Amino acid sequence: MVRKMYYKKPEIWSPVYGKIYICDHPLYDKCTLYKDGEKGLAVIQQRMVNKKTFWSSIDPWLANDIYKCEKFKSYFDERASEPDDYDLYPTVTVRQIMRALGMPPLRKEFWETRFTQTL
Repeated sequence: MVRKMYYKKPEIWSPVYGKIYICDHPLYDKCTLYKDGEKGLAVIQQRMVNKKTFWSSIDPWLANDIYKCEKFKSYFDERASEPDDYDLYPTVTVRQIMRALGMPPLRKEFWETRFTQTL
């Protein structure tokens, strides 16, 4: 029998990497932004409040673990860019980046939707 390993929230954490970025994106108004110079990559996570789902910034304890992953730099370099005319950066979901980096996945909630392409 194969047991699936899921990401576990650390007991002690302090967000150091990534910052909350407020923007006017058609899908979300807040994301976690990783920047290097002028290039940036937005990461979003789906949430549910009062039976309504929306996209927002990622859990703060995930931000450090994603950034410190050894594959993060190459993933960032491939996908990040300068903001467009509306100050929007390329966007990926937290599940997309965790999968690409080889991190254990988050437990999937029954209400979550998914995208098959980069936003």
